[in-house]
Amino acid sequence: MRAITIHEPGGPEVLTWAEVPDPTAGPGEVLVEVVASAVNRADLLQRQGHYNPPPGSSPYPGLECAGLLDGEPVCALLSGGGYAQRVAVPADHLLPVPAGVALDEAAGLPEVACTVWSNVVRGARLAEGETLLVHGGSSGIGTFAIQLGKALGARVITTARKVKHEALLALGADHVIDYSTEDFVEVTQGLGGADVILDIIAASYLDRNIAALASNGRIATIGTQGGRRAELDFRKLMAKRGSISATTLRARPAAEKTAIIAGVRETVWPLIEAGRIRPVIDRRLPMARAADAHRVVEENEHIGKVLLVNPS
Repeated sequence: MRAITIHEPGGPEVLTWAEVPDPTAGPGEVLVEVVASAVNRADLLQRQGHYNPPPGSSPYPGLECAGLLDGEPVCALLSGGGYAQRVAVPADHLLPVPAGVALDEAAGLPEVACTVWSNVVRGARLAEGETLLVHGGSSGIGTFAIQLGKALGARVITTARKVKHEALLALGADHVIDYSTEDFVEVTQGLGGADVILDIIAASYLDRNIAALASNGRIATIGTQGGRRAELDFRKLMAKRGSISATTLRARPAAEKTAIIAGVRETVWPLIEAGRIRPVIDRRLPMARAADAHRVVEENEHIGKVLLVNPS
């Protein structure tokens, strides 16, 4: 088969569409014929040499896919290997393609659905009537979080460049903040503060995120685009009776992923099938053009997911 390989850490040019050995299914695994995968920020970090796959996982990038299992359409959460023609998947990490969603579009659902649900719903316990602040609203994570927050009855505030505001308002965001010209703390506090903050920035936003919290607010950090280390003023956090959680999805034990997938199937998939959440697809590119897809994501040109599609 062919897959996207990384011959050395570096820029998008190190991604190569190459012949590689076929995967083999281990105990409890199945082989999926990949129709499409989707680009995630973690794939860019892996390409740069900063986020290696967990031991025993495929060395190829790609944390989600959609495809065929014995002719039946499925999508899957992966630890790696989605940028390929075939991938071995634990059987309990599969999801059905939601009714009304095209097979290739389903490739953009598992990673964002599992990440947002596990952090915003299960972890931060977002409740109806609360306010959710989503940083990076135009990303795949952001566009999904906006829709899930609204479907759960929350008020949603998000940040994005001005050119993307109209699209995010159309997804259901109540307020969109231009982070380049506006102070998200001032705007959020003017609206009563955030009960939950979904944060992809980390260090450089830590103090400001605490300032933006409402009393008893919860920060769920899932990315470190603004750095890994910062000084924490515990008095400020304690004054808000606030809390901070920080997680990644890829490195969780298989059993935890299985539980998350079961929760997503039970609570999120019906919202997708009812049309209350939809996959937001920015563009589709051939799998062999993974380098171009990475450039799009690195330059923040997209709204939603960038898909990589195998030739039919």
